[in-house]
Amino acid sequence: MKTGQNIQILLATAGAWHLRNTAKAFQERAALAGLWISDKNTSGIAADKYRRCWPYHLAMKPFYRLAPQIWIERATYGNFLFWKNWLTQQPWPEPTVVQATMGFATELFDRAEKTGALKVVDCPNSHPTSYYGYWQRECDLWCPGETVPIPQWMFARMNRELERADLIIVQSSFCKESMLWNGIPAEKIMVNPMGVDTSIFKPRKQVPAKPRFIAVGTICLRKGHQYLFRAFEKVKQQLPEAELICVGDYKTDFRRERPKWAGTFTHYPNLSHPELAKLLQTCTAFVFPSQEEGIARAQIEALAAGLPVIGTHEGGASTLVQDGVEGFIVRGRDPQHIADAMLRVANDPSLCQRMGEAAFTKGAVKNTWQDYGDRLLAAYTQRLNL
Repeated sequence: MKTGQNIQILLATAGAWHLRNTAKAFQERAALAGLWISDKNTSGIAADKYRRCWPYHLAMKPFYRLAPQIWIERATYGNFLFWKNWLTQQPWPEPTVVQATMGFATELFDRAEKTGALKVVDCPNSHPTSYYGYWQRECDLWCPGETVPIPQWMFARMNRELERADLIIVQSSFCKESMLWNGIPAEKIMVNPMGVDTSIFKPRKQVPAKPRFIAVGTICLRKGHQYLFRAFEKVKQQLPEAELICVGDYKTDFRRERPKWAGTFTHYPNLSHPELAKLLQTCTAFVFPSQEEGIARAQIEALAAGLPVIGTHEGGASTLVQDGVEGFIVRGRDPQHIADAMLRVANDPSLCQRMGEAAFTKGAVKNTWQDYGDRLLAAYTQRLNL
């Protein structure tokens, strides 16, 4: 593939998100100008391309090791100046494209506008107005008095970056819709769901005899666990042997719901990718009634593992899952609708097998991280008229 030979892309964000995988794909095409993050270089990025924001990392380290989840979130934004100041001091590699996670692009855009580089916002969520509104609605309903833990100044940065961007990458059709609802021109938006590491996530060999459902993601109101647990309660009434597995730690907004469901599901606060891949192969279906999402990375990993996905349009599932083919699209705030879908795949092994095979094709075939990066390179080449 020759696309990307005249393109040099600078990637940046505090933390890492999925940019390490994106950077590796760009590096493979000799199109990486640099990867600027605060996390470790775990993807084999060349040393001269990788820069780590040590001030931000060291400021966050005590919170990663010792603090509860809510304090980690607050520290993420409380330490933002370490990231911002470091970013402005880095030597500029003269990129043709700058790409940063939504909220972390402003300083790059300031420099890119002086050199004419293409400005790209990478959006892991929907438009900030929708992102905030959907999440706050669930807080108001299930944890009155709780507020979205992202400060308003960060949402303001997100809004301004979207207006300045030449191109906005979103993960799902729902996220594209949210951009359009909020006045973003359609020609600025590219839908590009994340890739998957197919060397780790392999299709399951058979449908398990015992119904086992799995959800992967922080247990919180935005991801809809309050509805998932109520749905599973209904499933258990008909299938007492069924098991629900949740992988992810708790957010503080789930504190009122948490005691109600203690002991009703199998809980893993954290798993490595190899551990998760092994677990997925033992499951009936992936269930994810998220209320707002870009598209959960674990959702694509579940597809690649050959699991039917039971998910919501707002959670990004409808971008890759055709209702009744690779899984079911459900109403995320309707526990009965979610339970009905879970029961259908549990009670019909042949349907579960067919859906799983279709899921693998949709999630893994031509959807490696290199495929993901190549789709971006093709879009950048077109935008830059190269």
